[in-house]
Amino acid sequence: MEILKSIMNSIEEDAPVSEVRRGLHWTAVVSRRCGLASTVSHGGCAHGAGGGMEGSFTKMTGLELARLCLENDPAIATLGLAAINSLINADHDKHQGMDGLNIIKELAGGRNISVIGRFPHLNELAENAKNLWVIEKQPMPGDHTEEKGKELIPRSDIVVITSTTLINKTLPGILDLCKEGSVKMLLGPSTPLSPVLFDYGIDILSGSIVTENDVVLRSVSEGASFRQLKRNGGVRFINIINDYDDILHRLSD
Repeated sequence: MEILKSIMNSIEEDAPVSEVRRGLHWTAVVSRRCGLASTVSHGGCAHGAGGGMEGSFTKMTGLELARLCLENDPAIATLGLAAINSLINADHDKHQGMDGLNIIKELAGGRNISVIGRFPHLNELAENAKNLWVIEKQPMPGDHTEEKGKELIPRSDIVVITSTTLINKTLPGILDLCKEGSVKMLLGPSTPLSPVLFDYGIDILSGSIVTENDVVLRSVSEGASFRQLKRNGGVRFINIINDYDDILHRLSD
């Protein structure tokens, strides 16, 4: 996958892997820092336990483990993405800590929004949008299927994309469906905070920085959900925006 290869090629400093935790909902890899990715099962669904893999990951470097992100098996690719996130040294002091969906809420007025993946508090976002379409691999009542998403994404002014699409390799296809000028956000703790993603049309990176390794590793081991991870602490959720003025200009056209 070209996007993932470009991110790995941009990483300037490798480091030994000191710890790997594979929890029910989250996978953590510690090298330069602690990186997170959603635990995805062999079936490609988040929150699965995944399968066993041979070998000792702590005998590898971060970049060696990161190369697993290219594997087609999502259970293996999850480890690779967490390793990528353990090597990206984003300066979290330069970026705001608000919830990424609050940024979209400010931009949503009268606009069509597609959200690929189900996130908390989408009802609040729907109140501001003209239309809010939630597109899911396993749709719940009110959600839309991936097939329906092929019709809805090209009609969307704003597209919010779960970062697990990097694990299941669906991100390029989603970006191809986006209409010219639409605003794209990659959202979730799995999001690599790499400016390389701006070269592929992403406008906003909404991800996470682990600030307290011990707290987060314990949460991962105990099977913490997204909400529990936030409540337990040790994670700062941040956003990197490529060009906010350009986003406003495009949405005003």
